[in-house]
Amino acid sequence: MNKYSYLAVIAVVFYFLNSFFLSSGGIGYDSLSYFGIASDLPALKANLFPLGYPVVIWIFHFVFQDYFWAVKMLNITMVVIILLFSHFKRFYFRETVLLFTGKAMFFSLNLAVSEGPFLFFTYFLMFLLHQRFHEKICSRKFIVFTTLILVALFTVRYSGIYIYMGIGAFWLMVKLLNRKLDSERDLFWVLVFAGIGILCYLGFNYYTYSSFTGENLRGAPAHYFPIYILRDLLGVTNVVDPFIGLKPASNSWVSIGFQLLIMVLDFFLLGYFVKLYRRKKDALIVDFYWLLWTVAIFYTVTLFISGLVQQIEEMNVRMLAAANLIFFFSFLLIYFKNLKSDRLIFGVGCFFLFFLMAYHLKNPVYYFKNRDQIKPQMSKFKDRKYSFNDEKDGPGLITVYHIPLINKELRYKHTQNQLGDVKISVAGTINPQIKWLKYDTIKDKSQVLYTSELKLKR
Repeated sequence: MNKYSYLAVIAVVFYFLNSFFLSSGGIGYDSLSYFGIASDLPALKANLFPLGYPVVIWIFHFVFQDYFWAVKMLNITMVVIILLFSHFKRFYFRETVLLFTGKAMFFSLNLAVSEGPFLFFTYFLMFLLHQRFHEKICSRKFIVFTTLILVALFTVRYSGIYIYMGIGAFWLMVKLLNRKLDSERDLFWVLVFAGIGILCYLGFNYYTYSSFTGENLRGAPAHYFPIYILRDLLGVTNVVDPFIGLKPASNSWVSIGFQLLIMVLDFFLLGYFVKLYRRKKDALIVDFYWLLWTVAIFYTVTLFISGLVQQIEEMNVRMLAAANLIFFFSFLLIYFKNLKSDRLIFGVGCFFLFFLMAYHLKNPVYYFKNRDQIKPQMSKFKDRKYSFNDEKDGPGLITVYHIPLINKELRYKHTQNQLGDVKISVAGTINPQIKWLKYDTIKDKSQVLYTSELKLKR
């Protein structure tokens, strides 16, 4: 085994163990929504989220009979499949292993989020595009498999439409610039067939739910203050950084200053990336890279605009994971081209894999300890229909970081490790038929399980 094989094994072990030491097991509010949809199947009740991820959860739950283990085994299965595929197909194994040392893969495949399968399909989309542009796959196979991948992306996350549109934007530029491209016809047919598939799914949604993407369930966009737009822009610039994605929830001057510093580093990294491309472009099939970058940029910009007009999460590592993965993979392919020594990149990859693990587990709590306390209590609440976190305004878990050079303190409230959040996450994993509420709007309070009713000792 070479050093990348050893690093791959370490990554698999880290990815498997990580969520055991997160207080909520890597389960968030969106996870509970996906569990709720999966537990309702085959009944179809809402389309706020597409069915792709819940269906896969439902399949794994059928095998493991537990929602935590269903997601855990799904995530680790995707990790192993990508690594084995890369190894046996001899498809940039070094570069693929290093992807798992970056923030996009780490955060998406260690939590119960739809970004995990979304990145899984994005990886194989990049494989198919690479093979076609390098003439290693015939047109028919490329069209069939790429079409299926694009439709699958949309059924996992509605934002998959932006990847589809990014490919469309690249094809349109090729036509307008009259550029000779052997794969132009294939891309056209992919857009046609994938477009039909996506329209069929939207038609199914409208027939079943009377809405295309649950637009009637999203609510009006929150009022945007300049600070939130700034935070979104900082998230957008951070999309080129493969490793550092620290984004404190605080809006203090120290927090914003730190993020601005990260932005400066991101611009330096982008400058290095551009210089690297210019130095090696004669040895590259440049159209392939321009396609990847067009998709990544289009995805980032359209998602940012979506955040301004609808109620979605701010631009962060999770939201922009697909674009970040595409940028990182393209960077690695160029970096390794005619490379004399890989010591530096291998060392950086190892460092950040350990750094991300340490950062993720900065306050380790054994998940099963929390689960073992909550599970016996749930039988008392089996008739409840909803759950609500009524402990949001409590003191919470706060860590004070001392900054020696400026003699300041940064107080950080851990958003995923608060008592009420942990209770509702664990409870929702045990009984996903109790649907969580963002707001306490139910008039009959006897139908609601309040987190304050659950006992949890830390």
